[in-house]
Amino acid sequence: MTVTLHDTDHPASTPGGGGPGDTGPLTIKGTAVELVDIVKTYGSHRALQGVTLSINPGEFVALLGPSGCGKTTMLRALSGLERVDAGSILIDGTDVAAVAANRRDIGMVFQSYSLFPHLTATQNVEFGLRMRRVDARKRAARAAEALDLVGLASFGERYPHELSGGQQQRVALARALVTRPRVLLLDEPLSALDAKVRVQLREEIRRIQRELGITTVFVTHDQEEALAVADRVAVMNAGAIEQIGTPEELYLQPSTPFVADFVGLSNRLPGVADGDEVVVFGRRLTVLGESASGEVTALIRPEDLELDERAGGADDALPAVVVGSSFLGSMRRTTVRFEDGTLASVQHDVRDRPVPDAAVHVRFKGRPVVVRSR
Repeated sequence: MTVTLHDTDHPASTPGGGGPGDTGPLTIKGTAVELVDIVKTYGSHRALQGVTLSINPGEFVALLGPSGCGKTTMLRALSGLERVDAGSILIDGTDVAAVAANRRDIGMVFQSYSLFPHLTATQNVEFGLRMRRVDARKRAARAAEALDLVGLASFGERYPHELSGGQQQRVALARALVTRPRVLLLDEPLSALDAKVRVQLREEIRRIQRELGITTVFVTHDQEEALAVADRVAVMNAGAIEQIGTPEELYLQPSTPFVADFVGLSNRLPGVADGDEVVVFGRRLTVLGESASGEVTALIRPEDLELDERAGGADDALPAVVVGSSFLGSMRRTTVRFEDGTLASVQHDVRDRPVPDAAVHVRFKGRPVVVRSR
């Protein structure tokens, strides 16, 4: 379902690029958004635990985390579909926490497209404008413009059942944008689509967002999706933000064990920490984030290990046995078993094709690692 959140009482000229009667080119001014100490409870469960997040004008921020972490609740609070128990929600400097959803000037796209089956694509896109009593000529012009923006200029007369899933979601996106909202919210809009269409549509969403400069918040549990499209990603856990940063920062410099474990793939290897260093299988590595002491689990990326199939291996390499190997297109990932029985994944060149039960050696590349207490 798609909802565009204004009403006919909204001013005729808005910061979002024009009121209901505007027929100029679709332009949207980026708007600053800030959530300050947001608390939301359901009975005895606190879904949001004093969340604070600042989003720059025109920025694309992804909320990433496992099911139940609070990311959708946070999006619904921002949209006005959920009333918060405490905190402030600032849009362009104005606190809208007590403002009704239909007066926040926000566009929202959900996982389910829920287009009206008896209306054409053009009529679906026009619907929000019709509710605002925009005249037919202007509605048609703006709907055509929005459909062209999402690559469906020639599909306006088709009904939803005549469109693919990806095309229906494009119509839903056009319907959210046609009213020129200040902020666009996307709640897992790609999860109902097949893998190839998801990649194509996420790239289209990012292109459109950049072209319009609209402030966008995107909720997903798919880490690849978040890292691929967002300027910054906020990783959520148990109703709080664990870390927010660029995709590169989250992957290369995770600040907590949860982020290191959730974003990307990590091996869990036993180690002994002593302040800013940890010893893993006799190899001394630098600790990322908070220092630790005693027995820990070191979280090491598969690409931070190196596979050596030569007999004997390098002096600092560990003997291991190949358990299995998977071809992943641009790379290969091989699972090995060390002498103590610990399993690890090693990412390497596709041209190296180790076979099961082969004796190999594994070397640490020496990159910093995150550790957590056992």
